[in-house]
Amino acid sequence: MKRTLIATAFATLAIPTTALADCGRVSVAEMNWASASIISKVTEFLLVQGYGCEVTLVPSATTTAITSLSENNEPDVVPELWINSAPLYTRLEAEGRVRKAADVFSDGGTENWFVPDYLIAEHPQLATIEGILANPELVGGRFHNCPDGWGCRIANDNLIIAHDFAGSGMDVFNHGSGETLAAAMATAYENREPFFGYMYGPTAVLGRYGMVAIDMGPHVPEIHDCNQTVDCATPGISAFPAAPVLTVVTADFAERNPDAFELVSNISFTSQSLSELLAWQDINSASSEETAVHFLTTQQDVWNDWVSEPAAERLSAIFR
Repeated sequence: MKRTLIATAFATLAIPTTALADCGRVSVAEMNWASASIISKVTEFLLVQGYGCEVTLVPSATTTAITSLSENNEPDVVPELWINSAPLYTRLEAEGRVRKAADVFSDGGTENWFVPDYLIAEHPQLATIEGILANPELVGGRFHNCPDGWGCRIANDNLIIAHDFAGSGMDVFNHGSGETLAAAMATAYENREPFFGYMYGPTAVLGRYGMVAIDMGPHVPEIHDCNQTVDCATPGISAFPAAPVLTVVTADFAERNPDAFELVSNISFTSQSLSELLAWQDINSASSEETAVHFLTTQQDVWNDWVSEPAAERLSAIFR
């Protein structure tokens, strides 16, 4: 019943406001994963209701979006583009065809090794990798690794060698899927059991449970670059870097619609805030539209800073 009411509210709020000055048609990519879909729905709502745009959401994915930008100069707006998976972006930006509008994850996409907060509270030494490897029994003597096929698996396997897990008595469990990895973390937390393993963010499991990213030492680019290769001759110790995750727009869009460009340039979330939204979505079995409504109705102080004063006045009338 609750989900139905929220979906009805979103449909009502998203009716185009014909009285606004026409900002024109705007195409927005909607990537095929949860966090990106939520961001696209929020972007759509603010563009329609705050700026009077006629928005079309375009189903997409990383490769699809960057190829379309290269070949067709569309969509106008691509939220949550992980540029480390889209090397063509660098060339398009250098040619002046696309622009970075925002770091849509203000702190980047994250990769870390985690333990539960209750273990840290009881055993503060577990806040560092050195403390964990000196006391493997406190984390259950097991490291929960990425599945085969994930990029992190290569880096983790090299880090496991560099840290001499075998010499420290730390077993490694290689998960068969991302679902089982997340489930292992969730089950351990709910049962207040030991856990030590990898997770990326934003994800629902990090938004739902109090997991602490341990100190893996500094990020050393040349060491990490080697760790990311299967045949790394000298695996070394390095933390994961934050991955740049952008909202990208076409140069044409930025020039013809500076007000809308300014809006999408301001839309930015922390990885943790998106993890919390994903956790709410998971707990409530909600759609991306329902999750966007939850954000818009509970965090007006956040998005109100993204919009212009005239747009804020129009939007405030909706949320009275």
